[in-house]
Amino acid sequence: MQETPFCLRVGHLPRYSMSASNTTYFTNPSTFILLGIPGLEAAHVWISIPFCAMFAIAILGNFTILFIVKREPSLHGPMYYFLCMLAVTDLVLYMSALPKMLSIFWFNFREIDFSECLTQMYFIHCFLTMESGLIVAMAFDRYVAICDPLRHSTTLTNAVVAKIGLAVVLRSTIVILPYPILARQWPYCRTNIIQNPYCAHIAVVTLACADIRVSSYYGLFVQFCVIGLDVIFIVISYIQILRAILSLPTKDARVKTFGTCGSHLVVILAFYIPGPLISLMSRFGQNVPLHIQVLIPNVYLLMPPMLNPIIYGVRTKQIRGRLLQLFAHKGA
Repeated sequence: MQETPFCLRVGHLPRYSMSASNTTYFTNPSTFILLGIPGLEAAHVWISIPFCAMFAIAILGNFTILFIVKREPSLHGPMYYFLCMLAVTDLVLYMSALPKMLSIFWFNFREIDFSECLTQMYFIHCFLTMESGLIVAMAFDRYVAICDPLRHSTTLTNAVVAKIGLAVVLRSTIVILPYPILARQWPYCRTNIIQNPYCAHIAVVTLACADIRVSSYYGLFVQFCVIGLDVIFIVISYIQILRAILSLPTKDARVKTFGTCGSHLVVILAFYIPGPLISLMSRFGQNVPLHIQVLIPNVYLLMPPMLNPIIYGVRTKQIRGRLLQLFAHKGA
């Protein structure tokens, strides 16, 4: 049974056929070959331009969030602590995937050591799972702030926020650890060519010449029992939030309260919604070119870490105000 992709940006493995002349038969490779974007090798340099721009925006945006929250005492609260955790997660996610992508696009450095490939796989999936957990934590923060505002400061103390962050980290590191452990034990005797610019879990294990149902079933467990529960918790939180908002006496109060959730809702949509669309494309898009099937999930992998600081920077009044003050001070 083949693993169904999570947010289906990293588990996605496009359909492809490979001629015998391009297939290397061996036992347990020391290296894999990452093809980048198959069919668009001649355009890799041009493709790298938007990828590099996304990288620059993500690095600058997330470091700016960290800097502003650190410098501004009024932002030392649960929501902004979780936002800082999200920024660090996004930075590590980018550093795990994009440098290798750019080395393929710019210098045609396609080889990746087997252990390095498994390490990259672990970090990408681990920090994606961590990001999902932090989005849940932020939903819980909004739930307490809106449904029980008088107890928000006593419920989400710094110690509680730290424990939630630690729980998110431990859950992700432990849950994803079997991915590389299982992948390492399979024999690889078909090909060492991965039609992707990074080592995704299902893209690697499907190269094994063994029964990989354990890896596939465990991947499904992570997707439905871990990520799926995250989505359920978020939905339940926002049902309660909407009930509390609708019970407010005036329209202005409802709009103002709902506005405090706007940034988080946009982040949720950017993180979770595109996945099912990519899954439908992988299942029913027989006529979709291979390079499109590879390119779209790669953009999806990199888009949320770039958008998160922009969303919070634009929509969050406190961060936007502090950022404008910094620019005004420099201009003066």
